[in-house]
Amino acid sequence: MTKQIQKGFTLIELMIVIAIVAILVALAVPAYQDYTIRAKVGECINQAAPAKLAVSEYFQSEGNFAGSEAAYGFDTANSESQYCNDLVITPGTGRITVQSTNTGADVDPGAFLTPEDASGAAYNPTSMSGPINWDCTTNGTGALRHLPATCRQ
Repeated sequence: MTKQIQKGFTLIELMIVIAIVAILVALAVPAYQDYTIRAKVGECINQAAPAKLAVSEYFQSEGNFAGSEAAYGFDTANSESQYCNDLVITPGTGRITVQSTNTGADVDPGAFLTPEDASGAAYNPTSMSGPINWDCTTNGTGALRHLPATCRQ
């Protein structure tokens, strides 16, 4: 009698491989969805860079924050994009509010960009010194995990 050489895989071996691949996919898809949502929200926060510059320049030249959004010379109405629904500069504080849209999240997240001095304290016109640093925090909309790491505090 001659021995038969086995060729290929058995049905059980193939089923085990398919089960392992299915488990890996089940873990990877939600993580990837969170990553893509975070990237879209990050793009919206980056849209605020010209507004941050306008607020910083106004503060450096005038020594305080403007009493109206229009005084900064930045048109927030034209700052909307595919993933950024709203951008508002709060008069008197320079705080910028961004609200994302079309991110794929159940609730689109938003953030506050708050000007601070070098020590991390809120910028105060009477005690300011040095450049403006921007603190990013959640504005309470959307899941915290959908904000970029710099805004998850």
